[in-house]
Amino acid sequence: MPGTVAIDCFPENVEKYRDGWVVVAVDVIRATTTAITGVAQGRRVFPVPTLEAVVALSATLENPLVVGELGGNMPYGFHMTNSPAELAARTDVERPMILVSTSGTQVIHESRQCAAGYVACLRNYKAQIRYLAGRYEKIAVIGAGSRGEFREEDQLCCAWIAEGLIAAGYRPLNRETEEIVARWSGAPPDAFAGSKSVEYLRRSGQLRDFDFILSHMDDLKTAFVFQNDEIVMVPERVRVPVAVKL
Repeated sequence: MPGTVAIDCFPENVEKYRDGWVVVAVDVIRATTTAITGVAQGRRVFPVPTLEAVVALSATLENPLVVGELGGNMPYGFHMTNSPAELAARTDVERPMILVSTSGTQVIHESRQCAAGYVACLRNYKAQIRYLAGRYEKIAVIGAGSRGEFREEDQLCCAWIAEGLIAAGYRPLNRETEEIVARWSGAPPDAFAGSKSVEYLRRSGQLRDFDFILSHMDDLKTAFVFQNDEIVMVPERVRVPVAVKL
């Protein structure tokens, strides 16, 4: 049975996909890259939508690492900003991580109301395709967005995931999905180097996160699912109902 894939953006649009849809949250710069990097370290990772949720959850965890940004700024009292490169260099993996961001963790949080919620970035986009293909009928790949814009890095990642699902037999939901896939099909990995997100990293002296993203393309062979308020690793399945050529 052929399925349907949609590309969309912004936390407020997740509610459109609550009726039987699976949502894949994408925030390449930087929430989903940071979250997946943490889980890949062996760390427990809890994405939350607000500062209030950070405070409430912190009281229930032992020595949590509080990570993130709001409006591009690290809130007072946090241990580090939303940096996958900085996180990857840490060795305190026994500490659970609480992550909040301007929009990425909100998309993840909103997916709780959908059939299932997954988390993807350029580290695991191919594994995400392989895991989802043939398992679900309706899949929405949703970029976080920033300052009212569907940023290029998220468009690219969403497009590559949707393109892989289309190759596996899924139909694009609408013309917008088709156009985004066409725009980024065959693009080089650094095609988003001119995005406003990368420019922000450059201005703020955080280009190591851009370098980290480019140097860790497709290096994780597992999918990641959001369940019980935590992101966890899903073992890669060898058997795929529909052939996926990646």
